[in-house]
Amino acid sequence: MITLIRRVAAVCALSTALAACGTGRPPQAAPPVSAPPSRPPTLAPGPAGLTPVFEHGPRTRRTVALTFDADMTAGQGARAAAGERFDHPRLISTLRALKVPATVFMTGRWAEQYPDQARSIGRDPLFEVANHSYSHYAYTRDCYGLPTVPEGRMRSDVERAYAAFRKAGVTDPMPYFRFPGGCYDRRALKALTPAGVTAVQWDVVGGDAFESDPDVVARQVLDGVRPGSVVVLHCTRSAAPATERAVRAIVPELRREGFTFVKVSELIAAADSGARTRPEGR
Repeated sequence: MITLIRRVAAVCALSTALAACGTGRPPQAAPPVSAPPSRPPTLAPGPAGLTPVFEHGPRTRRTVALTFDADMTAGQGARAAAGERFDHPRLISTLRALKVPATVFMTGRWAEQYPDQARSIGRDPLFEVANHSYSHYAYTRDCYGLPTVPEGRMRSDVERAYAAFRKAGVTDPMPYFRFPGGCYDRRALKALTPAGVTAVQWDVVGGDAFESDPDVVARQVLDGVRPGSVVVLHCTRSAAPATERAVRAIVPELRREGFTFVKVSELIAAADSGARTRPEGR
C-alpha cells in the first residue's frame, strides 16, 4: 500500500502541468514578472566624458517643453518666515487645469520649505521634478552676483538637493540638472560627471523674472518658440508675479499654432533617438 501511495503521488507531481492532482482544476498560473522600471532618458557624456548639455529637442517636431525654476536659497528662510512667498501654487493649478505637462527644476531648499507642494508636484504624472542645486548658488564665478559653490562641493551640492527631494516625498526625481543662472564652464561640467546627470539649459528665455506685465512675458515666449524648444520660466510668486497669467495666454496660442507640450524627458528621448539613428559621419 505504501508503495502504491508513493507511485500515485509521483504521478500527481508529474501531471500538475495538465491538471491539479485530485481536484480537476488547472494549476494556478505563476504571478506575472513585472518588468523593471525604465530609466529616464539621458544624453551620453560629452567630449572627454564631461557632463552632457541639452538645450533643445529635434527641430523636426512641433513640440515644446515649458520648464519652471523653483528658486530658493538657504539665506531666504527668514524672508519666507516673514511671509514672502517663493512658491506659486496657482501656477501649478493652472498647468493642471490646462493639462500642460511641465518640468520643474527645484532647489533642495525650496523642497524643504514647501515639502507638501514638492511631493504633490513630484507624484503628479503631469510633471517631473529635476535638480536646480540645493541653494541656488552659482557653479562659476561672476554669475549674476550669486554666491559660488566651491568646485570640490559641486557634486555633493547636487546630491544634497536630491536628498531633500526624497525627504519631501519626491520618489523619482529626474537625472537632470539646471545650473543656477544658467552659468557653467568646463570645470563645472567635469565636477558633475560622477553625478550622472544631463545638464539642461534652454533656447527660449521667458523673461518673467521680476516682470509684472504678463503680456511682455507671453510675447517673448511666443516670438522665441521653435519646434523642440525648451522655455525657461519661474515658479516663485515673489520673483515672477506675472508668470501664471502669461501661461494662460501662451498655452492656447501655441496649441493653435500646432504645438504639443511635453516634458524635458520626452525631448531628450527624441534627441537621443535621433542621435542613435543618424547615419555615421553626419
